Amino acid sequence: MDSMECTFCPEDKDRTACIPKKVEFLTYDALGIALTVTSVQRFNDRELKFARTVIFTVEEINRDTKLLPGVSLGYKLYNGCGDENMIRAALEAVNGEDSKGCSGKIQALIAHSSSGLSKAINMILSPLSIPQISHFSTCACLSDKKIYPTFFRTVPSDRFQIIGLVQLMKYFDWRWVGIIYSELLYSEEGTAEFIKEAMKAGICIEYSLPYSKTSQLVSKLNAIVTTLRKSSSKVVLLFMSLSFTKSFLSNMEKYNITGKQWVGSESWITQTDLASVERMNILQGAMGFSLPLASIPGLGEFLLSLKPSDEPQSDIVKGVWENFFDCSFTPSNISAMCNGTEDLKTVSSDYTDVTQFRAENNVYKAVYLVAYALHALLQCENGSNPTTGKPCVNKSEVLEHIKYVNFTTQNGAKVFFDENGDSVAQYDLVNWQMKEDGSVEIVNIGQYDTSFPEGKKFQLKDDTNIVWGGNSNKVIRSVCREPCPPGTRKAINKFKPVCCFDCFQCPEGTISNQTDSIDCLICPPEFWPNEKRDQCLPKPIEYLSYQEIMGALLTGCGCVGVFLSFLTSVIFLTHKETPIVKANNSELSFLLLFSLKLCFLCSLTFIGRPSEWSCMLRHTAFGITFVLCISCVLGKTVVVLMAFKASLPGSNVMKWFGPTQQRLSVLTFTLIQVVICILWLTINPPFPKMNMKYYKEKIILECALGSAVGFWAVLSYIGLLAVLCFILAFLARKLPDSFNEAKFITFSMLIFCAVWITFIPAYVSSPGKFTVAVEIFAILASSFGLLGCIFVPKCYIIIFRPERNSKKYLMGKTPPRTL
Repeated sequence: MDSMECTFCPEDKDRTACIPKKVEFLTYDALGIALTVTSVQRFNDRELKFARTVIFTVEEINRDTKLLPGVSLGYKLYNGCGDENMIRAALEAVNGEDSKGCSGKIQALIAHSSSGLSKAINMILSPLSIPQISHFSTCACLSDKKIYPTFFRTVPSDRFQIIGLVQLMKYFDWRWVGIIYSELLYSEEGTAEFIKEAMKAGICIEYSLPYSKTSQLVSKLNAIVTTLRKSSSKVVLLFMSLSFTKSFLSNMEKYNITGKQWVGSESWITQTDLASVERMNILQGAMGFSLPLASIPGLGEFLLSLKPSDEPQSDIVKGVWENFFDCSFTPSNISAMCNGTEDLKTVSSDYTDVTQFRAENNVYKAVYLVAYALHALLQCENGSNPTTGKPCVNKSEVLEHIKYVNFTTQNGAKVFFDENGDSVAQYDLVNWQMKEDGSVEIVNIGQYDTSFPEGKKFQLKDDTNIVWGGNSNKVIRSVCREPCPPGTRKAINKFKPVCCFDCFQCPEGTISNQTDSIDCLICPPEFWPNEKRDQCLPKPIEYLSYQEIMGALLTGCGCVGVFLSFLTSVIFLTHKETPIVKANNSELSFLLLFSLKLCFLCSLTFIGRPSEWSCMLRHTAFGITFVLCISCVLGKTVVVLMAFKASLPGSNVMKWFGPTQQRLSVLTFTLIQVVICILWLTINPPFPKMNMKYYKEKIILECALGSAVGFWAVLSYIGLLAVLCFILAFLARKLPDSFNEAKFITFSMLIFCAVWITFIPAYVSSPGKFTVAVEIFAILASSFGLLGCIFVPKCYIIIFRPERNSKKYLMGKTPPRTL
């Protein structure tokens, strides 16, 4: 591989000078460090594969009669392993002259696989305006054109891979991850970029641990193992170059680390030689983005046709050959002699794996890139270059033409660059599916393509069977805290990462109907949260109904009152000619019994769902019927007093309060209440109202008073008549009569006043439907008081003591006792 071909273009009328076409390739194909604690050297056969791909591509271009016609490309391959070799190769490449006689300025450099070494090389090449094209240096830092103006690459920047990894973790809802990275530019820059993008996407990093192959290996490895065992995150991103990954996996084999979903970086995720039975607990189900598969016709046969005789001066080819076949070209007691005719098809290695090409396609495109740039450079029409519009040059200016390159290779790969020198990013999402013997099948389960529109860049295949890590048969959950369910709100804990939030139940009267809701929403006034506080339900409406026990009891009491009033009316009607009925003003008694029936019936209007008509009816009917009732009682009281006065000698007072006056007084008192009610209903009548202030969780459907003045005017008028009646009855309680009705009226008014005086504070303080119940109870109690005190003694005498129902008894003469 140390040979070099120099080819010069012939003279041409459109070309003013002869330009050497040389493509320099710094390859990392020589000695690598073994992946164990013991330092062992071996050849990197993957880099040899890259170098051979360069040769294959150059020869393919030179056979093309349309691309660079009449011109042949030359190349030289350098050993770029180690800083000294890298610096020597870079300086020799830009020197423009070497020991083999090729002179002229180098047109382009297809540079190192390592991002760190590519960075150093570009520092040398940038002042000389020599373009550097990398096939495998993925560090996002190299996209900075202010620092690396001559750097281009056919491999996507790690920034795209990192965005894809973030999208992958968002897709599977992996919000709590750990990172293990190597202490090199590629890993350190990639890890830092991933952490930054992950934070933007709401993904938290539990730990970020470096891995080293230096003297600190043991301590750092112990820290990694301890963290993996104690960590709560189930997803681990292994962001390392291939050589570090091999070292890491070799050292992790003896530790039983299970239950983790490993995600790999593009540098190692397709390397099948990493698989083994000992590593199955780590690599089974591993995922990551890889360079897309590509078909390069003829490359496989070319790679496998390599013989040491093809490169007799190359010590590297000989060394790789000896490593492949465990033989030696020099006599040795340890190994057999190599004859150089061994078949590479019998070897299993990175180099001989020609079933799929991924990174090799980037090498292929890099060489073609230089060829197309040279082709554009050499064009000259009417003294100017058609690409740049500048005068035809007599020296190589490949750098400027690379910026404008846009072509498609023979295998269909499109090549062009953005303003940062980056090509379009395309990745396959692969999944490691290992077998019991330790072999692995790397299955393509999706893709990430930056050329697709937003929302479609990351896509998972629908019909693909995915194997998950951690011996799980379903997607692993990796969150610091499970999402806050509906009914709770999410609160950030300032002492923990943003993913380790707290969940608090929504306060009373509020809900959250989404997962991880930041705020709780207040329910509308007519709604109240359910028990889970994840939805607002209509508040239950409360009112005193006939179906509930209290409503049924009060309804029954009202009906009993109506029945007793009716029964009393029947008794009085059937005995209307008896002295006790006649003596107690039968006309007022019947009117009083009628009003009591109305009072009992009035209580029923307070039960049931309030409506506009029921609200107006219940209060006005209550006010009018009770005034009618009290007016009758007042009339009876006045009659008693007048009757006593009339019994005095020379008194003719009864003519001033006869039946007509009694009727008029009852009518007048009642009409006054009717006027008050009409004014109340006209100005501001009662109406149904939803009271949502007393109870938070339910609505009280009640009758609002409308005008409070009207309500208290009705009550005050009833109270005034009751007090007047009580005073008159109290004055007449000791009148000489064996059956003095004033005593019973006094008791009835005493009960009536006591009930309604007690009603006021109870009415004001009772909540909800109990307010209505208190009002009904007051109506029933006062009505039963009137019925019981005024009519029960008379009925008792009529039915059980008929001997007392006589004029003599009423006149104070006690009849003889009967046995």
